[in-house]
Amino acid sequence: MFSVIVVPDGSRGPDTQLRLEPGETLRFGRTDPRPAGSGPFLVMDHAGVSRSAGEITATATFWTLTNLSRRQTYVVENPEGAGEHMKVGPGRVDAPVPFEFSRIVLPAGNDLVGFDVWAPRHDYLEDSDSTGGEPTALPFPLDRTKRYFLVLAALCEPRLRGEPHAPLPTVEQVVERLKPVWPAVNRTTVQWNIDYLAVKLRLKPPPESAPSAAATPGRLNGKKESLVSLALRFDLVREEELDVVEKRPR
Repeated sequence: MFSVIVVPDGSRGPDTQLRLEPGETLRFGRTDPRPAGSGPFLVMDHAGVSRSAGEITATATFWTLTNLSRRQTYVVENPEGAGEHMKVGPGRVDAPVPFEFSRIVLPAGNDLVGFDVWAPRHDYLEDSDSTGGEPTALPFPLDRTKRYFLVLAALCEPRLRGEPHAPLPTVEQVVERLKPVWPAVNRTTVQWNIDYLAVKLRLKPPPESAPSAAATPGRLNGKKESLVSLALRFDLVREEELDVVEKRPR
């Protein structure tokens, strides 16, 4: 089971993403200086990027970054962290990255280039019981402070409000519902979070999600239906948690 997904800029779907299992390493840079067959390589086609710029190593629930540059500091940003980031200095080996969503940013001449890294296997624990035993890992690890949970709550809201057969909200309706708590939300960010939830919750691709049907309304509708069905079946979103779509931003 993969633990890290690397999403190059311009990626349009799973077939252009790179999946790493625990222990696997991905090197990135302008060109691969290694012999053919030396392992996966992400090409960053920019003259300001070193031929061999760095590498990512996946673990079970996080990943590490090695900076192969002798001069440049790389920055790993948390897109949901209100400016939260970490620096990885020149020559640093295996710096652990704690974010579930990350963007690696490299200085390249007068530009900044980069790519995204997802770590969807971030796990969370239930509280230990009164017997003092070890806490239990949640089967569907969701962080209720993340924007993907806002999207999931908005999708589930009509049926949790007492309409079990209500049609699912459209992407546009989800955008309007979340505007008060997430002013920057738009159609693209909602679709991105739906796709990420499908990865996070390990949904099997529906039949209509074959390559020939990529990016079609049917594909997205099937994914939304599968997400809501799973969430309601296992109480991943409860009615009392719908206040997350009511709270105003701080």
